[in-house]
Amino acid sequence: MNSRAISRLGDVFSYVFMLIMFVFFAGPLFWLLSLALRTKREIYLGVSRLIPKYPTIDNFISVLTNNFFPTYLWNGLLLAVLSGIGVLIVALPAAYAFSRFNFRGKSAWMMGLLAFQMISPLVIMVPLYRYFAWLGLLDTHFGAIMVYIALGVPLAAWLLKGTVDSIPRSLDEAAMIDGCSRFAVFWRIVLPLSGPGVASVFIITVIAGWSQFLVPFLLLTKTKLMPIGVGIFQFQGMQNDSSMQLLAAACLISVVPAIIAFLLLQRMILGAMTAGAVKG
Repeated sequence: MNSRAISRLGDVFSYVFMLIMFVFFAGPLFWLLSLALRTKREIYLGVSRLIPKYPTIDNFISVLTNNFFPTYLWNGLLLAVLSGIGVLIVALPAAYAFSRFNFRGKSAWMMGLLAFQMISPLVIMVPLYRYFAWLGLLDTHFGAIMVYIALGVPLAAWLLKGTVDSIPRSLDEAAMIDGCSRFAVFWRIVLPLSGPGVASVFIITVIAGWSQFLVPFLLLTKTKLMPIGVGIFQFQGMQNDSSMQLLAAACLISVVPAIIAFLLLQRMILGAMTAGAVKG
């Protein structure tokens, strides 16, 4: 077997593997769509066909016209966007410092960021809840956003460090020779050149914040403050078994924005995750 045939065989195996992965991950979404398009009668009968016999969009209309659901969507967007901005404010200077400065304990600090990223939020939720109760930050968007930022900074700092690493240090040195301060170099040189990486990290952070459940579930109890993830959980508690189609429609509405954002911006996101991997 020549090298060309081996290459083609490898391509076939790659496509087969990707197809299997697509079916594995997309299958539940198609089934969710099937449930969301069914009538209450078809749900009650337990029909197992993938394509509903009498598809309808009434379930989506019912969910979107619910008194609380638009509030859940707005709260989810608000928390995700504000936490994304906060993560950039903290992670950008940290990434610049890790990329450009040599200081004692630099490797330890970077490994510490990774270690913090590996810790499940569930481990710190009980003491965090008591601490926030003492500070009076329970049932506030500000408190939830602060936790979102703390959880998002480690990964963002690592990704942004790779972006800053890809910018030649000679640009910093030339600007400093011309009289720029360190902050001016960061603000006028590094930050504009890091635009695609910054945008990618912001998108990743917003998507992570949009899908966050544990933090708002524990820190927010008022319906008017709940984001979409917790809102759907509350919405589920209001439904009975015969309203599964409404719950499926609500879940689909909540997950579609994140999927669309990833599909449209996947090259930018992958670019941020691989920035700095190759130099020269």
